[in-house]
Amino acid sequence: MDGRSLKMQTTISKHAFFDLSHVSPLVFLYLLKGCYAYGTCKATVKFRALQKQVHLVLLNNSQAGPATFIACCICIMPVVDSYRDGFSHLVLSALRHFLKLGYCGDDVQKAKLYAAKLFVGFVGGDIHIDEGILIKVVQIFDLNLIDIEKAIPDIHMKENNKMETGKEVVENYVFRLIECQSYLTAVDLLIQFSIREPGDSLLLKMMKCQQFKAAEKWAAFLGKPTLCLLVQECANQKLGQPAYDVIKKYDLRNEFPELYLQGKESSLKKLAEKGVWEIAEARAKCDGHLLEYLVYLAMEAGYSEKVEELCTRYSLEGFSRFKELEVDAFPSRYLQLHELFIEDVIWVDEVHNLRNATCYFEECKVVGVDCEWKPNYVKGSSQNKVSIMQIASEQKVYIFDLIKLHEDVPTVLDECLSSILQSPSILKLGYNFQCDVKQLAHSYGELTCFKYYDMLLDIQNVFKEPRGGLSGLAEKILGTGLNKTRRNSNWEQRPLSQYQIEYAALDAAVLLHIFRHVGSHTSPAGAPDGHAKIEWKSYIVWILDNFSVHICVHMHMSVFLPLVCISIC
Repeated sequence: MDGRSLKMQTTISKHAFFDLSHVSPLVFLYLLKGCYAYGTCKATVKFRALQKQVHLVLLNNSQAGPATFIACCICIMPVVDSYRDGFSHLVLSALRHFLKLGYCGDDVQKAKLYAAKLFVGFVGGDIHIDEGILIKVVQIFDLNLIDIEKAIPDIHMKENNKMETGKEVVENYVFRLIECQSYLTAVDLLIQFSIREPGDSLLLKMMKCQQFKAAEKWAAFLGKPTLCLLVQECANQKLGQPAYDVIKKYDLRNEFPELYLQGKESSLKKLAEKGVWEIAEARAKCDGHLLEYLVYLAMEAGYSEKVEELCTRYSLEGFSRFKELEVDAFPSRYLQLHELFIEDVIWVDEVHNLRNATCYFEECKVVGVDCEWKPNYVKGSSQNKVSIMQIASEQKVYIFDLIKLHEDVPTVLDECLSSILQSPSILKLGYNFQCDVKQLAHSYGELTCFKYYDMLLDIQNVFKEPRGGLSGLAEKILGTGLNKTRRNSNWEQRPLSQYQIEYAALDAAVLLHIFRHVGSHTSPAGAPDGHAKIEWKSYIVWILDNFSVHICVHMHMSVFLPLVCISIC
């Protein structure tokens, strides 16, 4: 418990608060209210701190017994007014935690009677509490129909003077809930009291109202036939993913083999679209049909080397349909490197090329910068080192093998990249580059070149495109998107494939072409033609040890480069 929580309790007598042998539920609630009202920390912090306090109180026991004590507190909770619902959840959560420790004292049965009376009083309209609290009471005290029957008073007599049964009381309330479409609450009560009516008709009502969570819960309670009905209804409503989830969760693949296969294919497709081919392959490798489908996805994506890799690894080249289909059969719908008029892509992994690249970029005014690293799919493990950094001008792209250069010539690498990344006369364009900055610092923390950046402009901030990433932005601005299938490939393999090199080069080079449209994108609506100069707030930043400073820029529409003012915004 933090210091603020401890301070919150200091004004309350610890003896009075912890020893309940002579403290009534009413006094206890006022003590609780005093603690909460005095606390100055956030509500969630206070709630957790007081929850621990109540748990300690229950451990110290009381004259009435802990379960009975909390049941009495719930019954008189209206005395604390606006705190009623919050305190009800608080004390019930504390009791649930307490009972999980295995407590089964004699007062539990007595407490059940209090809880049952609370339920009957609520159903009869005599007691007003939150519906969520009522369900919590029923579940925590584990009420059954016999408990409800014991709590039914004489006022629940029918017209023929026959007392209602516990089942009738619960069912009448459940039917009211169903009429109000409070399906999840209704299902919780039916399951708690082991009432199986109204069976499949309730499931169909819930599916019609798209209450899938409640429908699944109800179907699982009723058993396999109703689960099968649920899957069929999902299929009828074209809800493929929920149907697949139920089939997988409750092992219904033999009952719905086609739907199961469609679900697996859909799952693979989503993984392929995200570029996580290794995970997709791991999930498909035990099934020949799914491997075949994954090859088709790679063909459609234009991922030629993945097609070859899968066919070789799993001996798929013998299948006739693979022989008939060629990758080129799928027309390219993505931006190609040659369309950006790049004259050369140069691989840099030794000192000579490193110095040549540095000299070349020192003469440039604007460059595009991007990084790639091998993805790590092991949950909880650290990210892999940044493998390459690609820097592009209008005509050339240099790809720096950071892993090799750092191993062979770390000092020269630091010096050369510093002269580019820290130069105030070179505008560096990136996309979501804050992520790259953090990864570079994590990978090569001892190098000064990745600790300080000058004149860095994140294109993402300028255009503020919420969807589609860099590919979506390229499609909007340039008319064609980027093929991102190789994004999560193995960037540590050497040599990189030609496709990987083209992918990496394209990601850096496209930034300059998008940047050309910054002026037109930020022009005010209705500006007259020939209006050559506008003023706008720039997203160009300096970054020093993850601290960013924005600077003002005057953008001349007729000029490609911004003129930087030194004044800080």
